[in-house]
Formats: sequence, C-alpha cells, structure tokens
Amino acid sequence: MFLSISLTVTLLLPMQTTAAPMSDEELKVLEKSLSIVEIDREIVRIETQQKETEQSIQQLELQLADKNEQIRGSRDQAGKRIAAYYMGERETLLSALLSADSLKDFFTMLDYYQLIVERDRYIMDAYKKEYAGLAKTKRKLDQLSSDLDQMKTALLQQRDRVALLQESLDGSLSASSDPEKMKAMIQELTTYWENVGLYEIRRHFRALATAMSDFPDFLKDHKDSLSSGKNGYTLTVKEADLNDFLRSKNELLKNMSFVFEDGRIIAQGRREGLELVVEGHYTVENEPQNCIIFHVDRLLFNGLELPDTTRAELEEDFDLGFYPKKIVPFVEATEADIREGTLIVKLKIVL
Repeated sequence: MFLSISLTVTLLLPMQTTAAPMSDEELKVLEKSLSIVEIDREIVRIETQQKETEQSIQQLELQLADKNEQIRGSRDQAGKRIAAYYMGERETLLSALLSADSLKDFFTMLDYYQLIVERDRYIMDAYKKEYAGLAKTKRKLDQLSSDLDQMKTALLQQRDRVALLQESLDGSLSASSDPEKMKAMIQELTTYWENVGLYEIRRHFRALATAMSDFPDFLKDHKDSLSSGKNGYTLTVKEADLNDFLRSKNELLKNMSFVFEDGRIIAQGRREGLELVVEGHYTVENEPQNCIIFHVDRLLFNGLELPDTTRAELEEDFDLGFYPKKIVPFVEATEADIREGTLIVKLKIVL
C-alpha cells in the first residue's frame, strides 16, 4: 500500500534577513556543497562501520578456530561411542544384564548399564551442542563477511559521487563571477549546517518519532475515532485532533501544525533561520510486523535538497510510522488514505 505525503516544516533560527535573494546558480552551487558535506559524513560512517565489522570478523575467526579445537575431541569421543554400538560392545553389556543370576546382580548391572548409556548420551549431546555452536558462529561470520563486501561497494560508490560533485562544484566556482564570495557562502553554509542545521533537523525528527511511538494514547482521548464495520475497523484521525495530540507530547512540536490534504500531509512550523521540507510516503508493511511506515522521499534544508544518504539516515534513525497492533492487538492495517482534513486507516481482524 503506497501513500504519498508532503511534509513541510519551516523553522526560524537567527540569521541575516536583509541579504539579497540568491540566484538559481548560487543555490545549485550551495546545494552541491551541502551534498558533498553529507556524503562525506556518510563515507566516514561507512568507514567506521567497516572497521568495526572487520574487528568482529577477526574475533569470530579466532572463536571459530577455538571451537574447531574443542569439537575435535568431542567428535573423536562421539565416534568411539558410535563405533562401540556397531561393534557390539553395548549388545554384550545388554546380554550380560539379561543373564544375571540374581535380582541383586540384575539391579547392580542395570545401574552400571544406565551409567554407560547416560555417559554416552552426555558425550553425544556435548558434541551436538558444540557443533551447533560452530555452525552458528560460521553463519554469523559469513553474514558479516557479506555485509563487509556490501560496505566496500557502498564506500566506493559514495567516493565516486563525491568526486563527481566536487568536480562539478569546482567547475561552477571557476565559472562564477565572484568565486571568493561563493566560497565564503559555502563555508558559512557548511558551518551553519554542521553546528545548527543537522542538529535541529534531528531534534525535530526525534520529537516526532517519540510522539508517534505514543500514538496508542491518541485513542484514550478520541475513542470515537475507532469504529467497527463488517470487515473490521476504521481508524479516523482528524487534522485538529492530531495537532492537539502532537503538541501535548512535546514542547518542540507546539510551533508546528499538520494539515491533511488529498493524498498528502503538510506539517508547518516556524523558528528563525531554518526552513525544512520533507516529502515522503506511507506504506503498509507486514514484515517483520504489520505497520504503517513513513519513507522520506525528498528533504530540503533552507531550499537546498539534501542527498539520499541523509534521507536514509533519518528514516533509519527515526521511526515516524505507527503500529496498529499497539492500538488494537487483534487487527492489522490493510490501507491508509489521506483525505481533506482526515487520515483514514482500514484495519482487518486477525485471529
């Protein structure tokens, strides 16, 4: 199920308000520079993750070697036990048990026989346990090795992207009528983004994610929003009710307002100096559990579009979706529809 959303947040932070409007070419140059900063940050993240994965692989390889040594002895013992059965030693013991001359001898030999059987079972169980541990470690090692290969590929791709962007940016600066001015603007934007912009964006995403995790509380104050029908339930969320709910959850969200339009949501807020636009969509997904997930499709900061690496990071770090089973345990979402002033979610009963 695909549901398109446009989320617009305008935040104002202290900034010069008398500066002349920038040209389209200047905006493109700044957009390239911001993309380079963000992709560079993604490269650092991948490199850090790559080093951690390489260390984990080394540790697992040592564990695997140790387990191989441990299992060698267990395997030899288990092999002897199996061979003993095939060579008839256990059958001889059983025959001796059945040919005991007295009841006392019988129980004495029975105890002895049970001890042997228990010992054999212990040896076989130990072997199986160690072998299962070995197989588990091997699978984990294989998965980490695969992850590492993917990281190396992603790292090369991001480095190529940065190189192309840097080449394009250098060309734009060379063609600029005032390259020094553009370099100063790039430095100012980079400093502002790294010290304020990214922090503010993450702070607002975090506030929204925390509020959405408490979405089951919405029904406590709006019990009439959930209605039953022939094929299940319908959750109807009104625009004004959602605004009241979000503002009650976090002081930071009090300067924001959500508007439901046909097929999309627009959230608007104001704080000096920062303007954020987020566009995305909802999907109803069933793995690993039924949920309505928000995907970030486009992200603009002060009119500059941020790269997919930033969108993916925010989407991964902050869950803006909601989970129907937390609202009603025996339902699953099948459809989400945004109409003028209203969000409608269809829920089916799952027994």
